[in-house]
Amino acid sequence: MWDVSPVIADLGFFQLRWYSLLFALSFVFGYFIMQSFFKREGKPLEHMDSLALYMMLGTIIGARLGHVFFYNLVNGEPITLLGIFEIWKGGLASHGAAVGLLFSMYLFKRKYKYDYLWLADRIVVTVALAGLFIRTGNFFNSEILGKVTDVPWAVIFPLAGDMLPHHPSQLYEAIYYFLVFLVLYALIRSNMTKPRFGKGFVLGLFMVLVFVFRFFIEFTKEIQVSVEADFTLNIGQWLSIPFVLVGIYLIANSFKRKLAD
Repeated sequence: MWDVSPVIADLGFFQLRWYSLLFALSFVFGYFIMQSFFKREGKPLEHMDSLALYMMLGTIIGARLGHVFFYNLVNGEPITLLGIFEIWKGGLASHGAAVGLLFSMYLFKRKYKYDYLWLADRIVVTVALAGLFIRTGNFFNSEILGKVTDVPWAVIFPLAGDMLPHHPSQLYEAIYYFLVFLVLYALIRSNMTKPRFGKGFVLGLFMVLVFVFRFFIEFTKEIQVSVEADFTLNIGQWLSIPFVLVGIYLIANSFKRKLAD
């Protein structure tokens, strides 16, 4: 039975929620991880604040636009300019966040003259860790429920208005993303000492590991928008396929780069 309030403190004019706290922590930890990479590889630390801002804006704007255009539009909901900015009503899409983050990295690398793949290989390490925080936040919010099940670890979410036992899909994802983070972090650190693969490998591996898992974990989730009830594959699964294909290409290309070097 999970009936923990998603609100940590209610000050009347402001609510501190577990999701908001965990979302913010994902950027804090990401900042320090990237800072350690910059220090170890001799990159200018004065660029870190700008990088953090680019990442934050790219993630939030991309996630919101992704939800509006991938889910609201497909569900037949009217899209208004004001509605796009109503983040407090909920609605952030991880696929949109991925696109927004990739685009913001492109803008950052153009301004500060970084190699795009070098930057992306390191940022996705922090993104994997962010997945742990965000899906844990979804669990606290009693949202993105798994399908009804009778497994021994099923969870009841009364705050979602449902007294049936569900797969804790949020926790499945949180645990998996943490494991992906550990793998990617170890790969980056070992490659700094003795290069074994070329640029783009970690980015590609991230895409394959995360979005293949995302494709299959969707089978354990309730539908997110009503129109998905008629789909063989849901929106999240369709959106995952191109990320996997790009990831495979990046992995193959990284070995070509390594041979060329």
